[in-house]
Amino acid sequence: MDKAILITYDKEDAINEAKGLCEAAGYEVVHIIQENYLQKPKYGISLGVLEKLQEIADKIRPDVIVFDEILKPSQNYNLATELQREILDREGLILEIFESRASSAESKLQVKLAQLRYEMVRAKEKVRLANMGEQPGFMGIGKFEVDVYYNDIKHRMQTVKMKFTKSRETKRASQTRKKKNGIYNNFH
Repeated sequence: MDKAILITYDKEDAINEAKGLCEAAGYEVVHIIQENYLQKPKYGISLGVLEKLQEIADKIRPDVIVFDEILKPSQNYNLATELQREILDREGLILEIFESRASSAESKLQVKLAQLRYEMVRAKEKVRLANMGEQPGFMGIGKFEVDVYYNDIKHRMQTVKMKFTKSRETKRASQTRKKKNGIYNNFH
C-alpha cells in the first residue's frame, strides 16, 4: 500500500471521510495535517503550513500528498513544484477509486474519459505556464514537451470516445437481437 500524507479539514467527520477515501484508493495515511481553511490562493494552504508539510514530507517520504479539496490546476502545480512530490486532490482521488472499482468495459471507458478530462485541465495550465516562459511541471519539461503532452491527451480522449461509442452501439445491437429473439427481459 502506498503511503500518503493527508491534508484535510479540522473536523472529525471530514478527517474520517478523507481517510476512508484514501484507504479506498489504496493509500495508507501515515500523517494528517488538519486545517480550518484549505482555499488559500497560491497553494490552498498558508506558507507556514507548506513549510511544515515540506519538513514532514522530507522525513516520511510519502508516495503522494492528498489534498482533501479540489485544487485549481495552478495550486496543484505550485504544490508539486515546491514539494517535489505527486499531489492528488479530492477529485483525482475519487477518480482513482472509480478506476479501481470499474468492472465493465463501458464503465472503465467512462472513468478513463473522466480522468483524461481532469488531466486535460492540468495540461492546459502547463501550456499556459510554458507560454509565459515558466517551466511547467516540477521537473521543468519544456514548451515542446508540454504541447506534445496536451495533444497526446486530446488524441487519447478521442480514442476513448470512439471506443465508448462503439461499445454502446454493440450493446444496443445485442439488446435488439435479444428482444427480437424473445430473450431480452425488462430487468436489464
